[in-house]
Amino acid sequence: MVKRFMKVIGMEIRGLHEAAYVLAIFALVSLILALIRDKLLAFSFGAGNILDLYYAAFRIPDFIFASIASLASASILLPFFIDRFGKSDEEGKSFSDSIFTVFFAVMAVVSVIVFFLAPYIVPIVLPGFKAQPAELHILIASVRIMLLSPFFLGLSNLFSSLTQTRHRFLVYAASPVVYNISIILAVVFAYPKFGIQGLAMGVALGAFLHMAIQIPFMSYEGFMPKFTRMINWKIMRNIVTTALPRTVTLGANQLASFVLVSLASLMAIGSISVFNFAFNLQSVSLTLIGASYSSAVFPTLSKLYYENKISEFLEKMITAARHIIFWSMPLTVLFVVLRAQIVRTVLGAGEFNWADTRLTAAMLALFTISTIGQSLIILFVRGFYAEGKTSKPLVINAISAVTIVILAYGLDKAFFAFPTFRFFLEDLLKVGGQAGTSVLVLALAYSIGVILNTILHWVSFERSYKGFTRPVFSTLFHSFAASVVMGYAAYLSLQIFAATFPLYKVWGVFLQGLCAGLIGLVVLVLTLRILENKELVEVTRTLHRKFWKAAVPPAEVEHL
Repeated sequence: MVKRFMKVIGMEIRGLHEAAYVLAIFALVSLILALIRDKLLAFSFGAGNILDLYYAAFRIPDFIFASIASLASASILLPFFIDRFGKSDEEGKSFSDSIFTVFFAVMAVVSVIVFFLAPYIVPIVLPGFKAQPAELHILIASVRIMLLSPFFLGLSNLFSSLTQTRHRFLVYAASPVVYNISIILAVVFAYPKFGIQGLAMGVALGAFLHMAIQIPFMSYEGFMPKFTRMINWKIMRNIVTTALPRTVTLGANQLASFVLVSLASLMAIGSISVFNFAFNLQSVSLTLIGASYSSAVFPTLSKLYYENKISEFLEKMITAARHIIFWSMPLTVLFVVLRAQIVRTVLGAGEFNWADTRLTAAMLALFTISTIGQSLIILFVRGFYAEGKTSKPLVINAISAVTIVILAYGLDKAFFAFPTFRFFLEDLLKVGGQAGTSVLVLALAYSIGVILNTILHWVSFERSYKGFTRPVFSTLFHSFAASVVMGYAAYLSLQIFAATFPLYKVWGVFLQGLCAGLIGLVVLVLTLRILENKELVEVTRTLHRKFWKAAVPPAEVEHL
């Protein structure tokens, strides 16, 4: 029985699209649980002070994960593991033991230091809670509990690098599922007894389970890392040198998010909650499409570049980029058109009122316009990492992060200094007369910075690999044209179904959005057929295969 189970989760990869689709299915399960989690949080607390504290508590642990724990990421360690295990299992095992020992020690030291300095750090980085001593105390306690998360998730990424080395992927796909289940259980059982700290406990436990679920398989295969004194410091320096630009890249992105949340803490109560709810919803497209394709193609890109098959490397990048755009563009348009229906269905009811819905929907629209760019950035970064070029993403992401921060401060000032700008933004997003609308500038700044990031990555990659842009632009034109037609059809359908379903009920709003979305999708497919879209043919062909038999390459964790 055990051997049969291990055989099932040890299936080997067979193709880019198949692997990406299977990964997307597993990601979808995790996303459904994440949406249930957010629905439960919104229903129980609404966009208010409790959730502001809860989401604010993530900032410091998330930054630690991005800046330190990401050193154990698969995109950095996988080439090293492939090289070491390719020579011999003994050398690979010795190398993994060294990585495990050094990472464990570094994270333990950093976590202890931040634990004791939390009372001094938190008021500085989250100034909006300074004037509320009782809430500040709760926030500090929650941050301390969540410090376990980057530690366990970093180990989880390390373990996933080892499973990828052996082409054993399926077990890791279940990790995000148990992570979200833990938080859901914390909302139901831990919060009533421990308050916000109970929610933080759920996050820490979920991170532990994210890691622990991989341990039985690794032990069965005999490559569970152990503590060792025999550390090759020359190799460690080489890894740090390679990983540092990537870590700084992730750190720059997290720093930008950090500043946005810090600014939100100074805005109206509920701003941090609205920011996080909208950001989580817009991440659906990113997780299902961008992360899935990028994770599926990364091992192949690394192998092709290592074997000096540059033309095949470029072809894989073009294929992945085309399909990311093909899937992302329609989702982007649907999310913008159906934003109110999506937010009300996923988060509405209970303590999450109509005012919260309107503001979150407006934020979602602003975030969503950059989701295609976010997905392509992940692909470009993976492409550069497959080459071993980590400096380009570092510079580009740093420029983007600085742009986001500057824009956030500037737009925040302009929002109050120039009433015309404020009224235009509120009227465009249909939140006129709504309280707390200044938080919209944070999403606007973020999307502008991401779009700039995408352009810079694209130009840089095209300079290195001539011929990338032309075939991708062809897909971009088809997908954009079809998506605009689809969006218009969905918008007209909303007006029709508005009189059909009771919009004062959540299920009525859901059915309105569902029917409008289905009509839009039918129009999309018909338009793509008229355009003789190549991606539609490839997708149809892939779906006729037994793609569920493909192995599942894991999507490494990049934030809590």
